[in-house]
Order: sequence, then structure tokens, then C-alpha cells
Amino acid sequence: MITTIYIDGMISVHCARALFTSLARIDGIASADVSMGRAVIEHDGRATEIALAEAVSAVGYSVRELVEERRRLTIRDAAYEVE
Repeated sequence: MITTIYIDGMISVHCARALFTSLARIDGIASADVSMGRAVIEHDGRATEIALAEAVSAVGYSVRELVEERRRLTIRDAAYEVE
């Protein structure tokens, strides 16, 4: 799953670093790309919206919007592949 969090209150690179550290404590996160005002998190589903919002709040910022999307896997049928 991929969750994008839009965040209010971040004003510097140090803010992004603090949020990255806070998110790293959550089980199930495979990667987190944190930039000014936004974090894109790839996870296995154990990182709930509540846990993510609490991680943001723990470092003093607020969640403006949280968008969750499920990854779509492309399935190929070997019979239809063209070389």
C-alpha cells in the first residue's frame, strides 16, 4: 500500500528529518519519502492511518490530508507475451 500524507507546519529540512525518524518507528513501513509538507509511505498495511497521524503529531505537525491507495500488480499471461 502507498499512503500520502499532506502535512501542515513543516518549515525546514530538519522538520522532514524529524518526521522521517518518527515514521521509522512504525511496524510495516518499507520506505518513506519525506519532503516539505508531504510524506509518501510504502507499507504492508500494518501502518494504520491512526499510527501515521500519531507519528506526525508526535513531532509537532498536523495532518491536512491522508490519501491511501492500494498497489495494483500487473499480471502477465505467458501465452500472450510477444517477443
